Amino acid sequence: MEIRLTTQEKSGFFARVWSWLKALPCSFRAKVIELAKSIKELGKNDPRRIIHSLKVGLALSIVSLLYYARPLYDGFGVAGMWAVLTVVVVFEFTVGGTLSRCLNRGFATLSAGALGVGAQHLASLSGEKGEPIVLGILVFLLAAASTFTRFFPRIKARYDYGVLIFILTFSLVAVSGYRVDELLVLAHQRLTTILIGGATCIIVSIFVCPVWAGEDLHELLVSNLEKLASYIEGFGGEYFQDLESSQEVVSKKDKSFLQGYKSVLTSKNTEESLANLARWEPGHGRFRLRHPWKQYLKIAGLARQCAYQIEALNGFIINSDFQIPPEFQSEIQQSCRKMSAESGKALKALASSIKTMADPSAANPFVEASKNAVKDLKITLKATTLSTNNIVDLQAIVPAATVASILIEIVKTVEKISDSVNELANLAHFKTVEATVSPELKVQPHNLLHRGSVQPVLDGEISNHVVIDIDEASDSPENSKENDGNISKAAKNGERVEIV
Repeated sequence: MEIRLTTQEKSGFFARVWSWLKALPCSFRAKVIELAKSIKELGKNDPRRIIHSLKVGLALSIVSLLYYARPLYDGFGVAGMWAVLTVVVVFEFTVGGTLSRCLNRGFATLSAGALGVGAQHLASLSGEKGEPIVLGILVFLLAAASTFTRFFPRIKARYDYGVLIFILTFSLVAVSGYRVDELLVLAHQRLTTILIGGATCIIVSIFVCPVWAGEDLHELLVSNLEKLASYIEGFGGEYFQDLESSQEVVSKKDKSFLQGYKSVLTSKNTEESLANLARWEPGHGRFRLRHPWKQYLKIAGLARQCAYQIEALNGFIINSDFQIPPEFQSEIQQSCRKMSAESGKALKALASSIKTMADPSAANPFVEASKNAVKDLKITLKATTLSTNNIVDLQAIVPAATVASILIEIVKTVEKISDSVNELANLAHFKTVEATVSPELKVQPHNLLHRGSVQPVLDGEISNHVVIDIDEASDSPENSKENDGNISKAAKNGERVEIV
């Protein structure tokens, strides 16, 4: 029995192995197809990733000439490997990221190399026995102090990589100087090759299909404002129901605009990172050298505040179990819908202004209209509260009143965003859109209407016809008032006014 069981176990094991080997080609093929689809999707989402990969390969190929070309190798030797390492560690996706790392690495290497040579020379004055002790103390002090500075938020954000390279370079130069005789030659070769690698990265990053962090931040802010605008503009029709048909205006199947705002809630880290990198970038395209990127962060913070208010507002759409009294709904829905629609239009106008870098004054009428709707709503809520004495009635209108109060806060936030965008327009010198007027119409209409006299039609002439005779000498305030009165009187009587 034991022999038979052992034979069955072996045959079962070999059967499982055979079935696995038999299915291996199909499984391998399926994984290859899945990998190819994921690579295609990744490149399709952002083709710049493929271009960036090619740019890194190009930069590495260029600095490899320090090894491949014999004259260059004779000049730099094995120190040419530092150029290759520099390209690998400093080439970033955006121009700002590459410039940040290259400049940090260059200045850190230069300063740390100089300090390392000075530390080695100072330690050599203490004698053969005291030299390693002095070097150890200096390395400890500088490494500890530099590491502590990395905890400062401002240094952490902009110069963390530079401080790290400073510690590494100083330690290598100071420690290796104890055993290496030609320390200055070694430091010169390393600094030169690092500068060559960094310069190669900068040139390739800027002149070969550049990816600007500033443009990404600009487009991200515009996209976030448009997402908020789409939600706010469609909220009124989504929340309030038609009293006659009791059906929602917006179909439940078409609610994609209700989800777009959620990406605004988690965009803070991306915005701060892009703004930090954009400060390193030179002037390019529509953006000057010292473009006010900090103002973008201010607007983004207000947009995120608006998104949090929308998050609270969205809960009342999800939890639609609240029964709003029809009388109260009919009183507030017009003001709420107007607030929602006008605030959404204002955000769209502001997003369009930032996108085209044009004067944001087109959003002012929408902001004012939403503020007027807020005043009307406050009057309505106050009147409703005073006329409602029943506690049950108050409990019934609380959810709708909460929605109204959140909409009021959103209107205030939109007004703050409008002020911030106007401030950005002043700092960034947005272009002003001027209305084009033909040369014939450049005369002020005020003067045109007040430079003549009204001649009433006599009896027997054609009725509803008034002739205005233009006179250069009739510009006095008395004549102006008289002419205005005659024109208004003629217009009320249905008479046609003709200017001669």
